[in-house]
Amino acid sequence: MPDPMMAKVRLPVPFSVTAGARKDSVMKENSAFSSRHRHAFTLIELLVVIAIIAILAAILFPVFAQAREKAREVTCLSNMRQIGLAVRMYVQDSDEIWPIFYAYNTQPPADIADHKGVEVLLMPYVKQKDAFRCPDDFGGPIPANTESGVDYGGCKDIPGKAGSYRDCYGSSYRFTRGAFSTIENESRQNNVLCNADNPYCPPSGPVGDSAFERPSETRILRDEMLPWFGGDADSNGAKYGYYPDYYRQWHPRGGSFVFADGHAKFVTSVTTFDTMFVTPDGQKTFANSGWAYD
Repeated sequence: MPDPMMAKVRLPVPFSVTAGARKDSVMKENSAFSSRHRHAFTLIELLVVIAIIAILAAILFPVFAQAREKAREVTCLSNMRQIGLAVRMYVQDSDEIWPIFYAYNTQPPADIADHKGVEVLLMPYVKQKDAFRCPDDFGGPIPANTESGVDYGGCKDIPGKAGSYRDCYGSSYRFTRGAFSTIENESRQNNVLCNADNPYCPPSGPVGDSAFERPSETRILRDEMLPWFGGDADSNGAKYGYYPDYYRQWHPRGGSFVFADGHAKFVTSVTTFDTMFVTPDGQKTFANSGWAYD
């Protein structure tokens, strides 16, 4: 039988055992710290990562911007096709007489009763006013800085209308005056009646569809702003008359166009633009009377 006194006595743990346990614990802690330390980024590593991200951004952002602009070009051209078809339907329904010419009228401005614009005549065929809005219609100096109640006016004094040609004048697209029916004392441009006393808008009378000698080559509609209207292409405005008072860049590569047969295309060549026909009888943009027909 064991001695009760001996059962209560605990033998001391050898020092070597406790010391070893403490040593193992310290080593594990140091190992964990060392592991965490090894997985942390150094400042140099962070700078390298930031530099790589910056390089990738510099490469990819222009690509994304080009893709977005290409999408806007496609939308603009789609709008133009709709308008071209609307013109053809209007002509067929009007005994082959082309719509009456109006442009840049702000007395009253777009979307207000009695506004004068070709887009108003075409609306029954297009059905939506945004078809007349170019996605790159960033407006221009005149609609933004000129009040509506004057000749050659803008929409500075009308809330919500000074930021784009569509909102101010009704269309982001310029209808070619020489191709439409400019009717004396009815047609109006820049709030000024078209008549024999107006050198910028002399009357042509009704234009018949059969008068077009080269319908597939005769421009009837274009983007209001084209890249060769400003900057280095026409730095003093002597050729096109837009820069600097009227010009603001829209599409950087070119612009959309519609022709008298109803087809549309995106043009990037200034030479092609300069030699387009702009009247039924084949006047070119810069031949003979030239720019006055645009």
